[in-house]
Amino acid sequence: MSGRALSFGATAEAYERFRPGYPDELVDVVAEFAGRPVRTALEIGAGTGKATRLFARHGIAVTATEPDGAMLAELRKHVPAHVRTVRAAFEELRPGGAGGGEGQGEGGGEGGARTYGLVYAAAALHWTDPDGRWPRVAALLEPGGVFASFGGPVELADPALAEAIRAARAPFLDSDDIPSPDGTPPDHAMQWPGTELQRSAWFEDVQQVLIRRRLTMSADDYLGHLSTISAYLMLPAPERAQAFRAIGQVLPATVGIAADITAHLARRRPGPAAPKPS
Repeated sequence: MSGRALSFGATAEAYERFRPGYPDELVDVVAEFAGRPVRTALEIGAGTGKATRLFARHGIAVTATEPDGAMLAELRKHVPAHVRTVRAAFEELRPGGAGGGEGQGEGGGEGGARTYGLVYAAAALHWTDPDGRWPRVAALLEPGGVFASFGGPVELADPALAEAIRAARAPFLDSDDIPSPDGTPPDHAMQWPGTELQRSAWFEDVQQVLIRRRLTMSADDYLGHLSTISAYLMLPAPERAQAFRAIGQVLPATVGIAADITAHLARRRPGPAAPKPS
């Protein structure tokens, strides 16, 4: 995994404090798409468990996987005791096994279901290896099971303020965005990973759903949120501190935030089982 992908552990507590959680509407969107009760789920790159606790609250038996030990330790502080946790990257997971990392929770490790009714990733799929990504997901899903990927940027709602922040940040960082992994233009009707799912032989019924969300943050909380973004985490500490000082000088006391969530949903095609990951 890239250095950016594994940069979050140093700021796990800030990640938990300043990253927005997920609304109940997201579970409704997944459940409606599934069209049948979802009883088991595997989460890819669970972070501090913001999505984990959402799905677990709705009666789904979640196995949360996360490669960063500090992030996983923070997750375990916040999720229900029945959530199973596994320290493993997505590429290490095996159907019916713990995937080469430490496990904790009901039954120990991943255990239990050989495949899952739902496999999902919350703002984490772009960190996974594209080589063999979809056969690997398919192998973890029961036939007809659902895959979901969701997330979205936390952006300033005021365009003028957003431009002022970009100007303040420019001496230290050109952009804090993560470009589309497959190069899909931002104005394309279907965004990644829906574009890849549409091309995959393992999935069908690909859908893209937008959940609009508006929040308010204090200036300090907004800076706290920026402190959890990988582009800033990769800066040398002195430059990162200078960037935050420059941004803080142009922030008002409170800021309006556009935090829309884009969900991509797809169904595992019926037919022969996917090849097991090697």
